[in-house]
Amino acid sequence: MSQPVIVDTKPIILALEPGTYFWCSCGQSQNQPYCDGSHQGTEFLPVKFVLEDKKQVALCQCKYTSKSPFCDGSHSKL
Repeated sequence: MSQPVIVDTKPIILALEPGTYFWCSCGQSQNQPYCDGSHQGTEFLPVKFVLEDKKQVALCQCKYTSKSPFCDGSHSKL
């Protein structure tokens, strides 16, 4: 199994509007933290998440979270 690219060792905090988003799980996207299709040809897939209301979120940038796409503190163990 391939390892994801670590984009950063801290989450990105964003205030997002209601809608559907696709989080990059491979770390190769040039549009972090969102998927741009760079995972093509790998075993990685984007993670779809839906927000019903405007919300501040902490999205994982190390790509090792067990709560994808949200940060769970895994970056502190890298």
